[in-house]
Amino acid sequence: MVTIVLALCGVAYMLIELTRLLMLVFAAVVFAVVFDAIANRLCRWTGMPRGLAIVAAVLLLLGIFFGVFTMFGAQLIAEFDEIRDKFPAAVREIEQQLNNWGLGEPARNLIEQGTSDISTLASRAGGYVISAGSSLSDVVLVLVGAIFFAADPDVYRRGVLLMTPRDAEPTVRAALSDVTGGLRGWMRGQGVSMIVAAAMTSLGLWLLGVPAFAGLGLIAGLLDVIPFVGPVIAAIPAVLLAFTVSPMTAVWTIVMFVVIQQIQGNFLQPMIQKQAVDVPPAILLFAVLASGTLFGFLGVLLAAPVTIVAYVLVQRIYVKTLLGKDIKVAGREEAAAEAQD
Repeated sequence: MVTIVLALCGVAYMLIELTRLLMLVFAAVVFAVVFDAIANRLCRWTGMPRGLAIVAAVLLLLGIFFGVFTMFGAQLIAEFDEIRDKFPAAVREIEQQLNNWGLGEPARNLIEQGTSDISTLASRAGGYVISAGSSLSDVVLVLVGAIFFAADPDVYRRGVLLMTPRDAEPTVRAALSDVTGGLRGWMRGQGVSMIVAAAMTSLGLWLLGVPAFAGLGLIAGLLDVIPFVGPVIAAIPAVLLAFTVSPMTAVWTIVMFVVIQQIQGNFLQPMIQKQAVDVPPAILLFAVLASGTLFGFLGVLLAAPVTIVAYVLVQRIYVKTLLGKDIKVAGREEAAAEAQD
């Protein structure tokens, strides 16, 4: 008994020490799902061999990434510099407006404290970003791992099934299929959501006359990957820079972000959830906070797919198999999904 307890403690300690590696492996799996989906489409459309389709999928995504930053990189860097340079003026404008409104010293102290907290958070977030960007080996590891996973996913699927008790193989096989479908749906929906958020934010800020509208739009699009928290963080620099134009512009900027969120929540998200996993909002929100606490910046970025995988596994293994209740698979009813399979 003591040996078993010590072994369990040892395994738990090893998993804790390897949390970053496990998150990198999961990131590789997420990218592998993307590569696999693109490669499957290319195989159906062109009839090319799967290996060549995987190479084409990787080159296509890398080409899009580098192409965008090649065409707009200089402009975005200039706008990010403008955002950084105008931040102090924006804060002073807010303080001046508070004086004009006669809110008094306590309100100004509260704003100063909030500004200090935001600056601290931003500096830490910047440190996370710099750390993530400078870890070239991690990026290469994730990319190469994703290529290996996508090149022959059946090898890894069979490996998981071989380690599974025979009686549990149907459940595990269905769970793996559910996870793949859920991640594919999430990636498709998230890609559309990010593009819409970036385009609408850039257009709205441009119409309002807010400086560095393209850079702020890009920030909004990238942060859209973080559920609930991302759009709020993206709104902070936009509102501060809008104060350098006028207080009314800042008010309209807040209204614009609220309208964009309403459009996404009431029109875009329902369409996405038809193809993805409909995770309850409260679960997703607290999952983001928990992932950030446990795994830092990488955990925040992967919070949504990690939550989707966990949610799908709980549905398939616990709700469906153990409790015998009906579930939904990637937004579809279980019976319909099984009929199509």
